[in-house]
Amino acid sequence: MPPISILVFDIFGTVVDWHGSIVREVQAAYPQVDADAFALAWREGYQPAMQRVRSGERGWTRLDELHRGILDEILPRFGLGHLDEAERAHLNRVWHRLNPWPDSVAGLARLKTRFTICSLSNGNIGLLTNMAKRGGLPWDCVLSAEVFHAYKPDPRVYLGAARLFDVSPAEVMMVAAHQDDLAAARDCGLATAYIERPMEFGAAHLKDVSPDPANTHHARDLIDLADRLGC
Repeated sequence: MPPISILVFDIFGTVVDWHGSIVREVQAAYPQVDADAFALAWREGYQPAMQRVRSGERGWTRLDELHRGILDEILPRFGLGHLDEAERAHLNRVWHRLNPWPDSVAGLARLKTRFTICSLSNGNIGLLTNMAKRGGLPWDCVLSAEVFHAYKPDPRVYLGAARLFDVSPAEVMMVAAHQDDLAAARDCGLATAYIERPMEFGAAHLKDVSPDPANTHHARDLIDLADRLGC
């Protein structure tokens, strides 16, 4: 097997804490709202919205627009149907302001000393760039499903990343906190590393982080992954 030279990262839940970040902003701005339920409801619309794009029911649409459509649907449910356009636009951009997990910046900095590191997320390029700038995420490159006009787990995303770097899929490792993302990457010939994020959905909704032996590596967090990869 050729040596791995590129690490590509899922972002939402793997590198950044989407649930905790949204909860904090909603609690601060709208204390009357159940922020935990709000964050979960917003995220629940994520896969169905992308599936409409994957199926061809809807043409290519950036994640910012998909997030906004979901937001507009759930606001009345939480008593926020009165929000005006400026308030909705600001709230929708909370996805640009998600905070990294405590280990993310230091772990990525160490991994970068040995590998080329880049995002490989369903988030659009503007969203991912703003997030990285705000959170200090030290990417060598920002890659997004937007580049390929296909949402993971479409093989075009995983194979496209290898093609852009002019390497074989076996020289790329997908790093994610989601087993379905990793399974799709493996089907395309990529190596895979699973990152435990038991708190992805909040303390009240702990996630099963049992290992899958199919993954090349299983790590507690990105610092642990750096240790395992000798960085």
